[in-house]
Parts: sequence; structure tokens; C-alpha cells
Amino acid sequence: MFEFDPERHYPKETESRVVIRFQDCDPLQHLNNAKYFDYFFNAREDQVPKLYGVEMIDFIRKYKAAWVIYNHNISYIRPAKVGEWVRIMSRVVWYDHQTVVVEYYMTDDSKEELKTLMWTTMRYVTMVDGRSTPHEGAVADFLKAVVDPIEYGQISIKERIREIKQHLTK
Repeated sequence: MFEFDPERHYPKETESRVVIRFQDCDPLQHLNNAKYFDYFFNAREDQVPKLYGVEMIDFIRKYKAAWVIYNHNISYIRPAKVGEWVRIMSRVVWYDHQTVVVEYYMTDDSKEELKTLMWTTMRYVTMVDGRSTPHEGAVADFLKAVVDPIEYGQISIKERIREIKQHLTK
């Protein structure tokens, strides 16, 4: 069960290394656009318990609430190809009293070429009636500890792509 530890260091970014599977690719041997979602969500689901010691089911059971996705903003920059090893990074880049934005991006294995960037927006809702509910207590403390803020809402996804590309080439 999740317990927030104010003395613990919570990493800001998750990272996974995965191979692009043949079954997930189109006839051009590129990762199918819809499959990027699976790769991103699976990578984060694998890393969050390792880095933060929490399974999402813990939040649901303890707080009777969960995050539901209501928006994606995705840019496909370079194709991921069958058999290619890639890196997938994710992090919370913005949150308020009931909303969270998670940024996902994929690079080549050497982290030199940006392939895809996605922002996913989620609302925190109760499991009882599905209504929005505020981030309170340990949930709010956890978000504060893991957020790696960007100027979300004031920066476009194109500008963010430029920032990440610049960071990758350093």
C-alpha cells in the first residue's frame, strides 16, 4: 500500500528500454501510430512501481479515486522501426487541484534522435460516481515530489519538441 515518505527522493523521470515488435508495425515496418500509446503506457506502468514504490491499484484502493485520460496531444517526429531498440521517458510536467499532465517521449537507443512526444491529460475522479475530486493529502504531496514542471499551457508542443531535441544533442 502506498505511503508518501517526505524524506525519500522521488525521481522526476522514468526511463525504459524496449524493442519495437514486428506485430506492432505496419507494412512499412514502422511502429503503428496507435501502438505508441501501448508502448508509452506500458513503460510508465513498469517503471512507476520500481521508482516510487506504488502501484496504481494502491491509489484506487486507498483513496477510492483514479486518474482518467481525457486528452492526448501527440507528435510523430521520426518512425520507430521493427527490431529497433528505443528509450521511453515519462514524467509529470504539470498538475493542479484535480488534473495531471504526463509527458512521454521516445528516442533512439542512444538518446540522440527524438521519435515521438506526447502529452496526456488526466482528471482525478472518485470511483464512487466518477466525479472530479481534488488531489489531497499524500496524493498531492506525491505529485509535488515527482513533478518536473515545464511551462505547460504557455509552450506549444512544437516548442517543447525543439527543447527536447536541443537537450538530446548536448
